[in-house]
Amino acid sequence: METYIYTVDRIDGDYAYLTCPDKPELEEKCVARALLPESIVEGSRLKYEFLQYELL
Repeated sequence: METYIYTVDRIDGDYAYLTCPDKPELEEKCVARALLPESIVEGSRLKYEFLQYELL
C-alpha cells in the first residue's frame, strides 16, 4: 500500500479538501472531516497510509 502526504487546502463545513503537493497530477480530494483527525486546520499536513489519516 502506498503512502501519500496531503495538505489541507480548505475546510468547508463537514468536508476538507486535500491536495498532494508531491503528486500534482492527482486531483483535489474531498474527505469527510469525520475521517480525519479532529485537530486539523487549513494548512495541516496529513499522512494517508493503510486507509487512515494521521496528522504530521
